[in-house]
Parts: sequence; C-alpha cells; structure tokens
Amino acid sequence: MTDALPESLAEIRDEFLELPESDRLQLLLEFSQELPPVPPEYENHPELYERVAECQSPVFIVIDVDEDDIVGMHATAPAEAPTTRGFASILAQGITGLSADEVLAIPADFPQSIGLTRVVSPLRISGMTGMLMRAKRQVAAKRPASRPTA
Repeated sequence: MTDALPESLAEIRDEFLELPESDRLQLLLEFSQELPPVPPEYENHPELYERVAECQSPVFIVIDVDEDDIVGMHATAPAEAPTTRGFASILAQGITGLSADEVLAIPADFPQSIGLTRVVSPLRISGMTGMLMRAKRQVAAKRPASRPTA
C-alpha cells in the first residue's frame, strides 16, 4: 500500500519503475554518488548518529525535526558499499523537507516498492527497511513536544 507515499518518494519510486529491471541497479549506483553531505554540526560527532544494525555496512543516520515539524535526514555510508549508500541517499533525499506526519505515514514496504527486489539481495532490502524504520522512530522521538504524534 503506497497511498501515503509523499511526492518526493513517489517520484523516486516511479523513476526506478520506469526503467527496465536490468537498468535499475545503475540508477541505484547513481543515487549512491548523490548522498548529501552531512551538515558541519554533525561531521565530527559520531555519537549523534544511530547505527543501522540491519545493514552489513556501517550506516549511520541522524534525523532533525525543526520547530515547524519539518524533517531533515542525514546519513553516512561507505563509498565501498554503493547499494547501501544508494538506499541511504534515496531516503535522505526523499525524506528531507517533509513534515513529521508525512514521514511517519511512509509505508513500511516502501523499500520493496521501488522495483529492486530481484536485483539486490533481500538482506540489502532489509537494510533499507531498517533505515526507514529508524528514521521514523527518530522523527517520532524528536518532533516538538507540543505536537501530538500521528
């Protein structure tokens, strides 16, 4: 069910689904090269990040929720793990700028919906699902106290 999918993630999903399955891995590798850099305030502070244990590669994420309930997702993933880095990039680009409610409404099966389940291992899809679940949990924990959770 992808009814609640925000436009940013729906566009990314559609970009993958419009390609033949054989070309989707290349698009994922392109995303891996577009992982946004972390803001300076996080650069030398690994203690602020959460490790995504579901990923074999060392992937770390941190979520910001500002006073207007707008989310920023930052991630680090090694260049030598391009599929994992690509998934982190998809989520960082797709989630950043959304409202907390929009992030919390992202379907848990989003990673399965982008057409990569036959070109990357189930373990990698599980890693992306772990990234999404941790991002959603951080959003729920970090949103301004005056806002009810969805």
